[in-house]
This record gives sequence, C-alpha cells and structure tokens, in this order.
Amino acid sequence: MKKWALTCTTSFVLLTSSVQAETPVDTLLQSYQSAGATHFSAEAGKTLWFKSFPGKDGQRSCTTCHGENLTQAGKHATTGKTIQAMAPSVNKKRLMQVKKMNKWFKRNCKWTLGRECTAQEKGDLLSFLRTQ
Repeated sequence: MKKWALTCTTSFVLLTSSVQAETPVDTLLQSYQSAGATHFSAEAGKTLWFKSFPGKDGQRSCTTCHGENLTQAGKHATTGKTIQAMAPSVNKKRLMQVKKMNKWFKRNCKWTLGRECTAQEKGDLLSFLRTQ
C-alpha cells in the first residue's frame, strides 16, 4: 500500500511540475496549432514585425508604435503614450497574460495589418517576441 501511495505522489508531483512549466505563450501557441497553424518561426515573426502595411495615415508596421529595438520603450503613433518595452528579457510583465495578449493581438493586428492576424502570424510573432 505504501509503494502505491509513493508512486501516486511522485506521479502527481511530476504532472504538477510539467503543468507549472507551461508558460502563457506555450498555451497560446498550442491553441494556434489547434486552429490549424503549423511550425512557428521566430524569423517569420521578425519579418512580419518589420513589414509595412498601408494605413489611413500612411504605412504602418509593428515598429510604428513599438520601435525597432524591442528592449526600449515605444510610443503610440496617435496618442504619444509610452509603450513599455516588448522584450521579455527587460520587461518581465510581457507575454505573461493570455487575456492581454489576445486583446492586443486583436487590436494591433487590425490597426497595423488592416485585419486580424491569423493563428500562424500570431504564433510566429510570439515566437519572435519571446526571443527578445
């Protein structure tokens, strides 16, 4: 009986450890794959980050507000409001809340690309951002 209890406890601890190791980014990447996205590429995310799209007031890219150096603060193109650094290496709050990431992907993709990002694009962008 004691051996069974030890095995169950060990299994529970290992299962709990693996669940805790999953990050919010991992959760989103899994959901994007469930939506049909394939292998995510940080390089494709970087390309998308710097790509320009036509907007009402000229060309737009992610860098328009967030800047080219993700370790530094950006500035909202319309309001001038400071946007904290996107790089998780210097801003530990970045990429930590699924709800916020979903909100900002929806809003920023519509403003920048003129449409919502696909699951593939979101996964590629997250793959790029998590390397910063």
